[in-house]
Amino acid sequence: MMRRLRKITPFQVALVTSFTALAAFMSLPIIFILNHAFKPQNELFLFPPRFLVQNPTLRNLESLLLHASNATVPFTRYLFNSMIVVVLTLVCVILVSTMAGYVLAKNKFHFKQLVLSLITLSLMFAPETVGIPRYLIISGLGINNTYFGHILPALASPVAVFMLIGFISQIPGEVLEAAKIDGASQVGIFTRIVLPLSMPAVATISIFTFQGVWGDVETSTLFMQEETMRTMAFYVNSLLSGLQNSVAGQNMAAAAALLIFVPNLIIFLLFQRKVLETMVHSGIK
Repeated sequence: MMRRLRKITPFQVALVTSFTALAAFMSLPIIFILNHAFKPQNELFLFPPRFLVQNPTLRNLESLLLHASNATVPFTRYLFNSMIVVVLTLVCVILVSTMAGYVLAKNKFHFKQLVLSLITLSLMFAPETVGIPRYLIISGLGINNTYFGHILPALASPVAVFMLIGFISQIPGEVLEAAKIDGASQVGIFTRIVLPLSMPAVATISIFTFQGVWGDVETSTLFMQEETMRTMAFYVNSLLSGLQNSVAGQNMAAAAALLIFVPNLIIFLLFQRKVLETMVHSGIK
């Protein structure tokens, strides 16, 4: 034990201290959001503002739920829609992206470079620039006011495919050739070798996809005309927009921000740990 302590240099101590202080500083917004949602009405407008809540209360969440219960569509409907859309989108994006990444990384076919170039080119487009083409496609297919109308715009994820191509390319070709010699089919190679070894990239794109879909309001705004098919992100965004100049509604705004933030934080923490563990033990260099 003493030998290990002697090996610690002042530079290492300074480095650990600096990163610890940086991590503590970066966690301040998270602490503020968690505290702000439970502040009573009088603490929300204190000057100077207080970072930590003094008298925590659940009245903010209660007011939010009561406000939603008085609406035409209940809050639980928005929540149900969000959960269905997120789960289905995650499954579809992971399946489509991993299959596309495997084919583009480990197979040769005509116009492969053209496809790769188009994927790279698509990374340059902001989501706002493809809003009208997406609307025309969704309307042309007649899938407005359906769950598939939520899923389809997120199904083609160039970021996910680009990341998986780079990761799957690191898998040794000898491993795949050995599996083929043993009689494994393309489906067997994909499900038993490629997919398990690609879990770090899969976990990473799961984080990005969840965060993008959970907070997405574009599909509900553009493609959903029926209120019963819209998601919780749309409801919260509409609520916050209506409460910007309302003093009495700031407690509901704080509670709504917490509801949007907490699932993102949980998913990020769970998948981040999986990414780090799989990166360490994957054995791919």
